Amino acid sequence: MNIKKAEFVISNTDPAKCPQDGWPEYAFIGRSNVGKSSLINMLTGKKGLAMTSSTPGKTQLINHFMINDEWYLVDLPGYGYAQRGKKGREKIQEIIDAYLDSREALTCLFVLLDCRHEPQKIDLEFITRLGEDGIPFTIVFTKADKISQAKLKKNIENYKASLLETWEELPPIFFTSSERKTGKEEILNYIEEINQMIQNQDKGK
Repeated sequence: MNIKKAEFVISNTDPAKCPQDGWPEYAFIGRSNVGKSSLINMLTGKKGLAMTSSTPGKTQLINHFMINDEWYLVDLPGYGYAQRGKKGREKIQEIIDAYLDSREALTCLFVLLDCRHEPQKIDLEFITRLGEDGIPFTIVFTKADKISQAKLKKNIENYKASLLETWEELPPIFFTSSERKTGKEEILNYIEEINQMIQNQDKGK
């Protein structure tokens, strides 16, 4: 897939005010400072589409971007930013939960994990929640250029082992580097395949 057009549409905290036109939504989420904005900018080829910051917890809204006039890329707030305070974290979690629980257009949630770290309890709990609620998702390891290939492979295998303690099978897994554009083609092709399946299903109705 080539992204020829990527436009900001709307930001808000209320899923009811999100676009109601029914286009498929592919949402991106992860812990604060996981590299989400950089990944979104890399995928779309627009450097300033999603605001990047060295300050964790910058995204506090549901941000919709229309891609190629046929699907939405959704930038969700990051979860688990400790310095936001308990009330702040709870408010962000409410926004995330409301989106995940109510958006019928949500086609796939891309859960971003920093490949440099060991499996984190907060990520594993979030992924478990997605499984319990039947929310389709994939796992995207970010910052693959920051560690050696051997370490990357080891960390991903550790995550897989942790997940397989409670999962019978794993979702699709990608690894990315925003600086090297690693994983861009694989993720966009995955989205294109799903969009094609949806179009074929609609034609069959």
